[in-house]
Amino acid sequence: MRVQTWQRFPSPLGAVLAGAVLALSGLASPAAIAATARPDSVQRGLDALVREDGLPGALASVKGPGGRSRSYTAGVGDLATGAPVPADGQVRIGSNTKAFTAVVVLQLVAEGKVGLDTPVDEYLRGLVRGERIDGRRITVRHLLQQTSGLPNYTEYDLQLRHYEPRELVDIALRHEGHFEPGRKWEYSNTNYVLAGMIVEAVTHRPIGEEIDRRVIRPVGLRHTYFPASGDITIREPHPKGYDREAAGAPPRDVTEMDPSWAWAAGGLISTNADLNRFYGALLSGDLLPKAQLDQMRTTVSAEFFGPGARYGLGLASFPLSCGGVYWGHGGSFPGYETRGGVTARGRAANIAVTAQPTDKATIDRMATLVDTALCQR
Repeated sequence: MRVQTWQRFPSPLGAVLAGAVLALSGLASPAAIAATARPDSVQRGLDALVREDGLPGALASVKGPGGRSRSYTAGVGDLATGAPVPADGQVRIGSNTKAFTAVVVLQLVAEGKVGLDTPVDEYLRGLVRGERIDGRRITVRHLLQQTSGLPNYTEYDLQLRHYEPRELVDIALRHEGHFEPGRKWEYSNTNYVLAGMIVEAVTHRPIGEEIDRRVIRPVGLRHTYFPASGDITIREPHPKGYDREAAGAPPRDVTEMDPSWAWAAGGLISTNADLNRFYGALLSGDLLPKAQLDQMRTTVSAEFFGPGARYGLGLASFPLSCGGVYWGHGGSFPGYETRGGVTARGRAANIAVTAQPTDKATIDRMATLVDTALCQR
């Protein structure tokens, strides 16, 4: 769920959550890719992530401007059995979930049910209070743009158990606010838990149902879902996700986990191809009216994500070596890391690996591979 920075979690959940913080037609089978005499740059990049960075498995989906998609895999999907990585297998997409949550909130804005510049207290009366924290001064826009100053609950003690959203917010509220709302940008998962709670307060429906009804089904994301309460599994073919408690320690299977600690900030399960389809539909205007899409793409500097990165409302832009930018988010969840997005010309690429990288160099190589996939001719 976390995006391109570094942070440690206290035990006991810390042993699992430590690592990076952050942010189809014509599918080629792994066998077809292996038969290629000289693998293309994406395949070579995935192979290098496995071979040189020690990641158990890697997978990617790339869509060209003409609509043709290709899937890639490298490494193994199960270290115990040696089973291959399933082509376009499901993974936990972490903070990519924020883009889905933001779309739902912005749809409610378009419907006149939520105001972007309305205080959070209007929807969650009296809930957001603490030292240097006042929900009457924090707006919905502040939440979506990560400018609220709210502490990030994932920096504090999380246990291996089920969480209700209010519990996650309460963890954050035990700590002092970091700055006055709107004064600066700082990544906090607390913002998106509150955004999910606002959706539920306004619609009187669970956030997972609203994401499914408003985003997943209209776009035709056949392999994307918000896990039900207590569901620790991944439904469809997927590579297993792994974690190392310390450098040199054996990888531990963390595939099955209660995702309630991530909720509206990072709980979705999807595939690379579905993420390509989602971001493509979003940037094409299929999910939001122009006014709300323009607001979503109104950005502030977010060097936290890397040089030149900027953050809108649940959507980030990243510079491309070939000129222009691509739009996406990225995400991190124990056992999985995802990176990718779409360009103005319709090219899309998403990459996933099956362990959270333990050093920034690996994250940088993933970002470079996304750039390669989006810039290649």
